[in-house]
Amino acid sequence: MDADRDAVPDDIAGLKEALAVERAKALEVVAELAVARAKASEDGALIAQQKLRIAKLERQIYGQRSERSSRLIDQLALTFEELEADATEDELAAERAVARTTTVRGFIRKRAERQTFPEHLPRERVVIDPPTVCGCCGGTRLRKLGADVTRTLEAIPRQWKVVETVREKFTCRDCEKISQAPAPFHVIARGWAGPSLLAMILYEKFGQHQPLNRQAERYALEGVPISLSTMADAVGACCTVLEPLSLLLEAHVMAAERLHGDDTTVPVLALGKCDVARCWVYVKDDRPFGGSDPPAAMFYYSRDRSGEHPQAHLANYTGILQADAFGGYIKLYEPERSPGLIREAACWVHARRPFFAMADLEENARRKAAGKKEIVISPVAMEIVRRIDALFEIERSINGQNADQRKVVRQAQSAPLVADLEAYMRERCAKLSRGHDLAKAMNYMFKRWASFTRFLDDGRVCLSNNAAERALRGIASLESLCAPSLSACKHWKRVRVNVATRATLSGDRRFDRLGFQIGGPNLTGRSCTAGRTPLETRRRIIWLETPSAFAASICVSHSPFFSAER
Repeated sequence: MDADRDAVPDDIAGLKEALAVERAKALEVVAELAVARAKASEDGALIAQQKLRIAKLERQIYGQRSERSSRLIDQLALTFEELEADATEDELAAERAVARTTTVRGFIRKRAERQTFPEHLPRERVVIDPPTVCGCCGGTRLRKLGADVTRTLEAIPRQWKVVETVREKFTCRDCEKISQAPAPFHVIARGWAGPSLLAMILYEKFGQHQPLNRQAERYALEGVPISLSTMADAVGACCTVLEPLSLLLEAHVMAAERLHGDDTTVPVLALGKCDVARCWVYVKDDRPFGGSDPPAAMFYYSRDRSGEHPQAHLANYTGILQADAFGGYIKLYEPERSPGLIREAACWVHARRPFFAMADLEENARRKAAGKKEIVISPVAMEIVRRIDALFEIERSINGQNADQRKVVRQAQSAPLVADLEAYMRERCAKLSRGHDLAKAMNYMFKRWASFTRFLDDGRVCLSNNAAERALRGIASLESLCAPSLSACKHWKRVRVNVATRATLSGDRRFDRLGFQIGGPNLTGRSCTAGRTPLETRRRIIWLETPSAFAASICVSHSPFFSAER
């Protein structure tokens, strides 16, 4: 049988027929392999997509535990991007291979239906000339039956132009004096760059972390060479121009009756190494106690975490400061401080975290499933977490009410719970050794008990310092500052800030990512609102590229500095 199969025809016609059969079989094998490769690529892309989706959902449900989780999500997104592109290439290769044969079944990927055409985009309708005669019989008696519409998303490349402003001169026949219209306003004195170009350069550098040398290369490829030194001069000039705006924002934030304060680490490119610097944030948000002032956040930069920095930031501030137990704040709380007293309000979230770590049943189950060492669950920690959660439940019911109403409810409902919690912790702490983790967490609260209970007597105080931590989420990333050597001290103020505060009254737990680049002649007046709903316009965040030793990001709903309707 093998001999019959391997037998080679002697005549030329038989050889040609055998060769055609073998070629057809080879094409079938190639097509089947291409289809199998396309299916495997689709499975890989689908798995990567599901992993990315799971990671995002876990972060949404459980919160961000560390900066490493953010890096892992970014890495998963890159992996999904590569696998998705490879899957599309393999699908097209399979289509070409299947087209050469009639026996192999084709492969088409199943793609989810997505709306890729936002409603606010303008529509350009192109109508192709209809046929005038029938393609079958050649008749001319045609009636319109319908139409098929194919939608394509298109982009217009960036356009450059030179605006020539002509100011004609006129001379007076009576007095021989020359009259001329005043020169147009320039953002930079004697500068040739328009406001939209300056806004684009600043936003690319400090909003998208694109250094000036990369921008210069891209502009040159587009046919508009701009020297690096010229762009750097424009950046410095814009810093000076925007200085008054940042001073207004600073005055607005520092006039708050209560501030949220916090800090985070930032990587800074130094000579031959990467230094760790600090970004300080002070958030004004009066909405939890019914305030009408717009929320805002001020950011300061320092090369270290010395206490002299917050003391300098808050040198003229008097009021309530909600912050953690950082030692640099201690001098701010001294009674004889000039110009006035700053009262400390401790954060119950900071106090709750060590207890929650010893009562996290879900984390313990995950560690057990992964074969890792289990966490010792403490019944005392679970009880303390339960009691603290009861306080937060009361806070949710009074969020948005005025300070007096909040104080009445707290005195009636929260004060007894706080007294019982203190008695319970002191009783349990007396039975623990001084070095026990539970005892350390309890002593942390006992030393600052007056600050932890200040919310009972003042309705303006919040139970947590989450507003400041949320403001730092846009900063606490591993994105490069693109700052040359130690000049980061000067240029830190333009670091991108996604969200300053969250809408605490709406009940929306998501982070508002609506942001629009300020551009055009109204660079310092407003952002683009075309095509946005009124809700999106009210809730948008303006990124302010400020010129002093801090950055500011302000939600512009009812803002005294910006108007959404202008």
